[in-house]
Amino acid sequence: MKTLAGEFAGTVANFALVVSRFNSYIVDSLEAGAIEALKKHGVADANITIIRVPGALEIPLAASSALASNTFDAVIALGAVIRGATYHFEIVSNESARCLSDLALAHDTPVINGILTVDTIEQAIERAGTKAGNKGADAAVAAMEMVSLKRKLDALS
Repeated sequence: MKTLAGEFAGTVANFALVVSRFNSYIVDSLEAGAIEALKKHGVADANITIIRVPGALEIPLAASSALASNTFDAVIALGAVIRGATYHFEIVSNESARCLSDLALAHDTPVINGILTVDTIEQAIERAGTKAGNKGADAAVAAMEMVSLKRKLDALS
């Protein structure tokens, strides 16, 4: 029986971080966590590109352009959508997630959804580096692992 799994140490790859400016007081912590995790695992500054967009709905278009450039081994999407009093939360959350999944499949490249979708500011703060850890760092680790796994899978064909 074979088992394939990715690793997240020593991955030499180019990563695009597509970062939303909306809710920057949360997203800045996610970005810092992602960068720290990448560097901690040996990714050089030269292999990290940050692409800034206005909000979560703009992330998929920038991610698509990054993927089309064939420059990046993975895209990490970082944003924060906090529920308000309108239906807008559902639209932004659902559409950004759907588009990112579609991009990963269309480009056969890891696209990691690190967009927080939470009910309260407190929940966002918890996931941006306090009680629940830093989800930006988690997204970066997932990206490194998926790049490694994807290379192993590609070697099978």
